[in-house]
Amino acid sequence: MNNGIRISDLYDSVPAYLTALFESAEYPWQVLPRLKSFISLLLECGIEGYSLLKEGVLVGKNVSIAPTATIEAPAIIGEGTELRPGAYLRGNVIVGKGCVIGNATELKHCILLDSVQVPHYNYVGDSVLGNRAHMGAGAICSNLKSDGTNVVIRAEQPLDTGLRKVGSFLGDHADIGCGCVLNPGTVVGGQTSVYPLTALRGVYPSHAIVKDARTVVPKEEREI
Repeated sequence: MNNGIRISDLYDSVPAYLTALFESAEYPWQVLPRLKSFISLLLECGIEGYSLLKEGVLVGKNVSIAPTATIEAPAIIGEGTELRPGAYLRGNVIVGKGCVIGNATELKHCILLDSVQVPHYNYVGDSVLGNRAHMGAGAICSNLKSDGTNVVIRAEQPLDTGLRKVGSFLGDHADIGCGCVLNPGTVVGGQTSVYPLTALRGVYPSHAIVKDARTVVPKEEREI
């Protein structure tokens, strides 16, 4: 059994308008090939409480967008989200409510659920970040292997995603330290914290402390 990597393992909830996208998949990377067409459908049908900022971009109420932020369509940005100076949304992006997209942070072909923080110099591509997930300054989700082959999720039973570009999947409340590199296909369970400057590869359990790539302890055993 591949425990801890299913959508139901990682995310307690998704926004109502995303239910159909997530219900049709077992694993989070399976939503990526359908993301562009799903956003197009949402743009066509509309979302209650959202308005058209410009062609191909829907925003909720009280969204704050700095003058130097760049948004390329298609994109959906949830209520109360803040795009700080230099934020760059490269298209095919869904951002939930109450998120922070910070200085020099780049998002591409990804989903951020509610209250996600990527506030300083982050790159998130071909990824799904869970509710209240946080990435420290300079942490990135690498999404392409150097040899260009399909990304494999290194779980108990390795799973070939069938995709060349796959980033990372963070469970709800996952906390990634500053300067971390999440290699393609990395999964971090909910409530797990990762020490700064760690290079991650593979699957990490929920409710854990990741001190380095090979040292993982349950949170209740954390040293004081």
